[in-house]
Amino acid sequence: MEPVVTTMQTMAKQKASKRKKALIKYGWITFFVAPGLAIVAIFILLPLFMSLSNSMYSWTHMIREDFVGLENFRRLFTTFPFWDRLSNALGNNMRWLLSSMLIQNTLGLLFGYALSRQLRGGKLYRRLLFIPVLFSMVAVGFLWRLYLRPEGLLNAALIMFGQSDMTRAWLGDAQIATFSIIAVNIWRWVGFPSLVFMTACDAIDEEIVESAMLDGANEWQSFWKVLFPLMIPAVTVITVLTIIGSLNVFEQVFSMAGLEGPPNFSTDTLGTLFYRTAFGGVDSGAPVIGVGSAIAVLIYVATFAISLLSIWITRSKEVEM
Repeated sequence: MEPVVTTMQTMAKQKASKRKKALIKYGWITFFVAPGLAIVAIFILLPLFMSLSNSMYSWTHMIREDFVGLENFRRLFTTFPFWDRLSNALGNNMRWLLSSMLIQNTLGLLFGYALSRQLRGGKLYRRLLFIPVLFSMVAVGFLWRLYLRPEGLLNAALIMFGQSDMTRAWLGDAQIATFSIIAVNIWRWVGFPSLVFMTACDAIDEEIVESAMLDGANEWQSFWKVLFPLMIPAVTVITVLTIIGSLNVFEQVFSMAGLEGPPNFSTDTLGTLFYRTAFGGVDSGAPVIGVGSAIAVLIYVATFAISLLSIWITRSKEVEM
């Protein structure tokens, strides 16, 4: 009996040891994951559900009153001035999204590829590209607001080089004001996708590119047919971040143009419209929290839906090394 008892005791000790190791393992996992989950729950999920709840009640200033269901969404999509402001702001956000995707991310891809080719002075170029990313958007917006004034640095430079006919009120012309702010935003952020794409290029085995070259591929073909498909995970990350940033534009417009999206709401975005509606009114100056909360829900849903669509599209293009 003694050998049997000893064997059972050994098995019990082994089970206890495995259980202890599992507890330690999952304890460490919880330790590292819990703060991130708490941040997501407190700063993303909780505001989302609070906005959804607030959008279904009528409000008198800051006092919540009766449950009205989807009435605030109906007001947002069918009544003046909410629908006019919403459609205008949504159009501007789409301009932000398309411009950032086509210009900022394309430049980032080209710069990232060029920097991965070990250019002379590559370290200096990396720093020069990434330095603007480190600047506060409020500081960047304030400085560029001065530069883009009619008597500002940009017009002075154009006059100096004999291009006075190109001078503009860059933030005062409704046709170009939004694109002027977008251009500043691209200048500030292009360094981020550049470094992400450069890192993605550096992570690809050089032998793969050399094999393509030996098979007769030129520089463009090796990039488009070999490197780019292997960089799709990085493209997915940058695409999602661009979508999130473009649909949540606020501080860029606020610091360079103002909360009302001047001139004549030409720079207005969903972010500034939400702020004015929820905290200061669209036209009356009084807060309309129910409709403002509906705008917040719309921003969340649009960001989530477009991000999921982009992930589905880009993931279908992924290949393995």
